[in-house]
Amino acid sequence: MKTTRTIIDLTHALSPDIPHWDAECCFRLHVAIDYNDCTAPNLFRVQTMEGKTSAGTHIDAPAHCIPGGKTIDALDLEHVMADCVVIRSDDEADEQYLVMPEKITAFEKEHGKIAPETFVMFYTGWDKHWKSPAQYRNDLKFPSLHEDTAKLLLERNICGIGIDTLSPDARGEDFPVHRVLLSADKMIVENVANAGQLPLTGAKIIVAPMKIKDATEAPTRLFAVVGHNLM
Repeated sequence: MKTTRTIIDLTHALSPDIPHWDAECCFRLHVAIDYNDCTAPNLFRVQTMEGKTSAGTHIDAPAHCIPGGKTIDALDLEHVMADCVVIRSDDEADEQYLVMPEKITAFEKEHGKIAPETFVMFYTGWDKHWKSPAQYRNDLKFPSLHEDTAKLLLERNICGIGIDTLSPDARGEDFPVHRVLLSADKMIVENVANAGQLPLTGAKIIVAPMKIKDATEAPTRLFAVVGHNLM
């Protein structure tokens, strides 16, 4: 009997008009050679790109804020495919919302303790503003995590987190969640799309960043597989 399997794309497409932390263009695609520059039948379009490694859906490696930490090319492949659980707060999250540790313990009362090496996805519903960059950025006010929540997740020995905002640290003043998680060699994926389509448990997530030598961040193709006998 064939098992039904669903693949959920959790990645925003890169383009010049997407939101970014610095409120400026973070990605451009240029045509260097076009079809009319070629001689038929050998027609090619060759493109170049420029932008920030933090453009769109992307991963932060430990080296992003930990001197001497792992860079993107050194990430352990054992951790880029993991079981995924989803902590939903889309019914209550606003720009000042903080995910507190109690949200994790409430989830665990219903679904069991989060297992080691699990990827924890935070769905706040903020991605509904993605196509309105100013509203999505919102002067760096958006749902985020409390430092104690990150510390609790370390006790669970998770492999990393994802969130549907610019960062698990809002307001751009201090970055405790980054420090807590990245100093422990965990990964952070920001600007996640479509996390509301994920089941709370039972999905397998795949984090596939561009392998850029010495990079501290990298655009990432993020997707999940739902169904038994996934891989």
